[in-house]
Amino acid sequence: MERRQFIAASSIGLTATMAGCVGRSLGSDGAESDDSESNTGASSTDGEITVSADGDIEVEPDQAVISVGVEARGESADVVTNDLATGADSLRTAFDDLGIPDENVDEGQYRVYPARGRDADGFEGSHTFEVTISDVDRVGEVIDTVVEAGADNVGHVRFTLRPETRTERRADAIDNALANADAEASHIATNRNVSLEGTTAVKTGDVNVQPYRHELEAGGDAATGGAPPTEIDAEPVTVSASMTVTYAFTAQ
Repeated sequence: MERRQFIAASSIGLTATMAGCVGRSLGSDGAESDDSESNTGASSTDGEITVSADGDIEVEPDQAVISVGVEARGESADVVTNDLATGADSLRTAFDDLGIPDENVDEGQYRVYPARGRDADGFEGSHTFEVTISDVDRVGEVIDTVVEAGADNVGHVRFTLRPETRTERRADAIDNALANADAEASHIATNRNVSLEGTTAVKTGDVNVQPYRHELEAGGDAATGGAPPTEIDAEPVTVSASMTVTYAFTAQ
């Protein structure tokens, strides 16, 4: 019986082998690869189709990470260090007032360095924090509060997913990728006039979460004085998965 293999990815390679012979498939670059392992034990079928597919889903974010910080400039490094310490204490007080747990506040970058610029003198410095909140509707409130507390730098907001949500939605992305693989294999089988008989191998690729990042600056997006509260609309987070699935087939 003639044994054949169809491989679908960025391109489709075809393999035809006689029973008892070692099969070699042609990849997209035309190089031969030994497929003897994938053909083992498939004597009841005529060959295999291998498909690589992706699956993407969009999910509303349920977690936000806000980057905020204070900056200082002075004649000496000691002056800058003291000013940064005072500003950082004000931000920590604001975090407490907002009810943000200490474990949700990560120390970011701390720097004190000579002032930059050709005619600059003295020293400059910055101290940043990353604040994680589980209620994305409070992002504007947090930004306004830290700006009022003296934040000089509100760099960005990263909308993402909680760990438990990542796990749940990861499975959905995999399901989507598998469905796409099934559809592509079915199309190839119809085109080649063969019948799919079942799955012989599945390989899971990367499953990625792509957060939505919103750039902002204090005095820009943030409300000050009597301005209306800051509102930031979060875009959906994308969860993507990739799969490689091999199907057995018989000739019709």
